Amino acid sequence: MLKHIVMWKLQDFAEGAGKKENALKIKAGLEALKSKIKEIKFLEVGISISDAVDFYDIVLTTAFDSAKELESYQKHPEHVKIAGFIGKVRLERKVVDYII
Repeated sequence: MLKHIVMWKLQDFAEGAGKKENALKIKAGLEALKSKIKEIKFLEVGISISDAVDFYDIVLTTAFDSAKELESYQKHPEHVKIAGFIGKVRLERKVVDYII
């Protein structure tokens, strides 16, 4: 199984909304992917409870059976849609993929 973890720092204000509102939009959009993309075996989204400067604002943890399924997920139109929004509201992004 392959774990795919992504963390984002968000802009204070972007796309007409504040950081907290955008974090909630991202969470809802990512969580909706679970019912739309069959390759996802596990999906969890967390919004940070701290605004400390070295903390990231939101994290996505997903699991897939293979790298091929992760690639399929990343190309899925629903993923591309939410990724486009995230790209407009984020400051930073960090990713790690690993085999479990």
